[in-house]
Amino acid sequence: MDLKELQKFADQELHTHLSDLRKKVREFRFSIANSQLKNVRMMRQSKKEIAQVLTELNKRRISKSSVEDVKIEESKKEE
Repeated sequence: MDLKELQKFADQELHTHLSDLRKKVREFRFSIANSQLKNVRMMRQSKKEIAQVLTELNKRRISKSSVEDVKIEESKKEE
């Protein structure tokens, strides 16, 4: 999945996608341990996608907190 596609998702969708990816990685880990998985790159790609989702969630969290900080500063100036 591309970063631009992740940016279009809502927060709840990102959290759902993140949990699905974590389940997928866990299943890959068991498959690798049992020598059932041939393509190990799939696990690497899933981990990369997890990092992208977490980055997007953190970016949104930081932007929300910075907007709230600006509102607090503006209210202090008005007083």
